[in-house]
Amino acid sequence: MPRYKLVVEYDGAPFCGWQRQADDPTVQGAIETAVTRFSGEIARLTCAGRTDAGVHATHQVAHLDLEKAWRTDTVRDALNAHLRPLPVSIVSAEIAPPEFDARHSAIRRHYRYRILNRRSPAALTRAHVWHVPWALDPDLMHAAAQRLLGRHDFTAFRAAECQAASPIRTLESLDVARVEMGLMEEIVIATAARSFLHHQVRAMVGTLMMAGCRRLSADHVADILASRDRSRCGPMAPAQGLTFVGVDYDNSESK
Repeated sequence: MPRYKLVVEYDGAPFCGWQRQADDPTVQGAIETAVTRFSGEIARLTCAGRTDAGVHATHQVAHLDLEKAWRTDTVRDALNAHLRPLPVSIVSAEIAPPEFDARHSAIRRHYRYRILNRRSPAALTRAHVWHVPWALDPDLMHAAAQRLLGRHDFTAFRAAECQAASPIRTLESLDVARVEMGLMEEIVIATAARSFLHHQVRAMVGTLMMAGCRRLSADHVADILASRDRSRCGPMAPAQGLTFVGVDYDNSESK
């Protein structure tokens, strides 16, 4: 039974997250339906990182097993044909070793968050950015972000419904920079860790935004982390600004 590794790109706006649900549209459900339509088999996908409703991906990784051995380009093209017109694309498909697991083999996950920082709202990218109309200082945000690096108890940045067994995580990178493209003035936050708690990235972004408008200092952000008190955290940034952008594996496959 061959195992296929898929790289998946999707716009999360019309979906209720990655994970299959009985009555709501999800990315997993859409791809599994496409698998059945092209192969006649019922397969279950395992992904590197389940995303919430409205969260996007440019390099999600998933695996599935099929009884029949198909050419990898056939798997890619047939799935894309059955996924139309949904905003989901199978970027690549390849044969993976049987021990490969999209979730458990991952050693690092990468996310990017985009803040549109100008007075005028977005017209073309409104489903992919958080519009913050007041001035933000990316240098202050980056300085505060560095206080969150390392191995910590991230309870203060954890969703109440998070099902992780432990709030301890090791944040490997959290970088903030302003990117200007004509009239598009974005602040981009890039982060990486082996794993994240539910809503951790969005909670950190909301807190860093508060640092960027000088309502919190870097020391305050460090105090919030140490407090393990979710009520002290900044507002949770909206889902649409968040994108899953890559996964690293032991064999040096990366984003």
